[in-house]
Amino acid sequence: MKRPRLLIGAAVLAAALAGSVAVVGAASAATDVKVTASIKVTGTFDGGGKRYIGSGDLGSGGQAEGQDPLFDLAAGATLKNVILGAPAADGVHCAGSCNLTNVVWQDVGEDAATFRGTNATVVIDGGSAASASDKVFQDNRGSGGSVTIKNFKVSNFGKLYRSCGNCSTQAARKVTITNVTATSGKVIAGVNTNYGDVATLKGNSIGSIPTCWLYTGNNTGAEPVKTGSGANGKNCIVS
Repeated sequence: MKRPRLLIGAAVLAAALAGSVAVVGAASAATDVKVTASIKVTGTFDGGGKRYIGSGDLGSGGQAEGQDPLFDLAAGATLKNVILGAPAADGVHCAGSCNLTNVVWQDVGEDAATFRGTNATVVIDGGSAASASDKVFQDNRGSGGSVTIKNFKVSNFGKLYRSCGNCSTQAARKVTITNVTATSGKVIAGVNTNYGDVATLKGNSIGSIPTCWLYTGNNTGAEPVKTGSGANGKNCIVS
């Protein structure tokens, strides 16, 4: 089914890129760019407010695992001022450290962004995401580094952040979530207590959404086991 397309003014677009509103299902007044193969990014890619939409092999709009991303970032790359429309395939992949600045996901595909690499530092600053049936940010990193999510808006989602529960290589992963506004979500962060994950949440506006779900993860590919919910002062720290 095709999604309805609505035009929004330049002022609303600018606000969306600044992270002050979450744009849900609306088309930008900027140029739409159809993406048929992953855009490889090294250095800095500034989209200038253009909206990128999956097409061809990236245009199924499904939730199948293993899809390619619209943007494939090399270690150290920065993606900024970009809108990902629908379909968005598997969003953004970061091979290592990366910066996602004022990136808007209008309708999250499989995931908004996936993080990999060892000693990788990821910073999401500004922007928004909407309509993620499961995860927004998937953290598959190895040991070291951290993820920071700040000044972000998210709505209609499953998990804002999930440390991989069944990757073949597991490690202690750290995430800091600050100044996030969340509505209509299941949980902010999912972490694995048995691997020493730590989620630190502070200064967020999340209403009654649970802060954390606690899991026992594995490296066998089996479904991880949920063991608890909320701050425990060790794996989920809330202030």
